[in-house]
Amino acid sequence: MSLAVGAVSSSKNMGFDESKDSEEKSHVSESSKNLPPPSPTPTEEALREGEKYNRQMSETSLYATEEEEDDEERKIELGPQCTLKEQLEKDKDDESLRRWKEQLLGSVDLNSVGETLEPDVKILSLSILSPDRPELLLRIPEAGNPKGLWFTLKEGSRYSLKFSFKVSNNIVSGLKYTNTVWKTGVKVDSTKEMLGTFSPQAEPYTHEMPEETTPSGIFARGSYSAKTKFVDDDNQSYLSINYTFDIKKDWPSTS
Repeated sequence: MSLAVGAVSSSKNMGFDESKDSEEKSHVSESSKNLPPPSPTPTEEALREGEKYNRQMSETSLYATEEEEDDEERKIELGPQCTLKEQLEKDKDDESLRRWKEQLLGSVDLNSVGETLEPDVKILSLSILSPDRPELLLRIPEAGNPKGLWFTLKEGSRYSLKFSFKVSNNIVSGLKYTNTVWKTGVKVDSTKEMLGTFSPQAEPYTHEMPEETTPSGIFARGSYSAKTKFVDDDNQSYLSINYTFDIKKDWPSTS
């Protein structure tokens, strides 16, 4: 009670009266007419639609098709290309650069590289290594894809892929290996490995992939389809093959 009385007496001492108070209220009321109407409150239906849209966008962003990944790779823009002879002749008076290029390129026969801009990479062989059996050499068709079943793996076995390739004409930049595997139309595995940048040389290069273990069990056995590619930074493809393979309870007979 004492607080209420104190508040009333204070207002009179400050000079507030009812007429002035009503005049200010009228002024505020007139000013509010010129303000834009308040935004309508979103309905529950609109909120639900917004949540549904955001959820769809989030789910879509989690997935990328192989074509979209390829498009991203194509967006890489590199500088102007030079022939290997031009590269070696650049800054030839700079001793440190000359030594660095010799260390990078090794002994390159300029007569063999000529004036070609594009590198040439030829995949010479693919083979499967496993401690359980002799090396399995896979024949690469000259043109097209392997016909029929290409190879069979034993379930639960350790194996690795080894391949050799030869580089000529020019330096190949950012050579990489990709492999995608499907079972009954569902993608079950995808591998990408950057191999590096290679200069032309007479001897072939050899690379061995990290060791893996094949899945095991009744659901792992069966037929698979796969696609293997070798591409560079320019998305130039040097090998692209589609093939099928099996996973079975044991290795096939070598006889």
